[in-house]
Amino acid sequence: MRRALATAALIAATLVAAPAAHAIGPSLAPLPAQPSGVPFPTLEWEEAPPAAPDVDVPRLTAALEAAFAEPDPGRLRRTRAVIVVRGGRIVAERYAQGFAAGTPLLGWSMTKSLTNAFCGILVGRGRLDVHVRADVPAWRDPADPRHAITLDQLLHASSGLRWSETYEASPFESDVIAMLFGAGHRDMPAYAAAKPLEHPPGTHWSYSSGTTLIVSDILRRAVGGTDADYHAFQRKALFERIGMKSAVVEPDAAGTFVGSSYSYATARDWARFGLFFLRDGTWDGARILPEGWVDYSRTPAPAAPAGEYGAHFWLNAGVPDRGIARPDARAPADLFFASGHEGQVVAIVPSRDLVIVRLGLTPGDGRYDLKGFVAEVIAAFAEVAR
Repeated sequence: MRRALATAALIAATLVAAPAAHAIGPSLAPLPAQPSGVPFPTLEWEEAPPAAPDVDVPRLTAALEAAFAEPDPGRLRRTRAVIVVRGGRIVAERYAQGFAAGTPLLGWSMTKSLTNAFCGILVGRGRLDVHVRADVPAWRDPADPRHAITLDQLLHASSGLRWSETYEASPFESDVIAMLFGAGHRDMPAYAAAKPLEHPPGTHWSYSSGTTLIVSDILRRAVGGTDADYHAFQRKALFERIGMKSAVVEPDAAGTFVGSSYSYATARDWARFGLFFLRDGTWDGARILPEGWVDYSRTPAPAAPAGEYGAHFWLNAGVPDRGIARPDARAPADLFFASGHEGQVVAIVPSRDLVIVRLGLTPGDGRYDLKGFVAEVIAAFAEVAR
């Protein structure tokens, strides 16, 4: 308990003291507790049909129908699975033909939010401190300008390292493609850590899978022990505790988990992960993440220009103090979410006690409005009493 309180105090103190490019977003909506009498879905998951007056059932039904519709045979949307969780119960669940509740699906960059959770667990155990210099062997020389980069700055995508996160548009200039599939694929953290500093740490926000691989390598050293201990850590520390039995994160050739991209889990297990964060990192009476970690994760990075990113979670916060509107006006400001390539999302909405999972194989070329789908599902639910 003392360690958890000390961790929360450290996180809170640093958020206040850290130099910021702008004021942080709006005050955080309270995280709702699991309703009395509703069990946590470590094994079976309680289901309940959506019902008025708290749910606009026709609006929710229409959103689900549209999610699986294929209006243009030449531009398929390929939604694979959708789950909606309200008040800890599954209120909607659908799968495309050939997919089912037991089908593990690739999360792509939703893996980054898993990496956040593993980091938080080690912070709670006293193995990591996000606000000290990051433990990266290549940066240990005090004369190296990267020496001052902190784990906090890596988690907030504000390390200042040069990185190109382009995909199909510029494949030959893409650092992420080179890391995952090209020159860097055998030792991804080493490839990312070799990048030069382009901006002073903490001053420039730039989404980067490379910094997440650096975090993965930091986690590997923090876990310690043998490779077997490292590979068992994720399952023992998180997956088994919240019932994510299908979840797998793949390593690179050097044995480091590809914490930016390579994870698989069923739609229900992705929903369990969302519920875990909605419940403030607790599960069935046990605290798994330290107090304050989820709030830390959903507080905008100081350098994020529109309050759109926290600590390895996407946000819809905006920067009200500077008149910068939230990124998607259709959705509430308290929405935070894990997001992955080709239309993967685990959306968490505290004000609605809601988790929305959508998994698919959808190019990001405008053929499907994923954010619009999430906003429409949210709009079908009334706010919960606080």
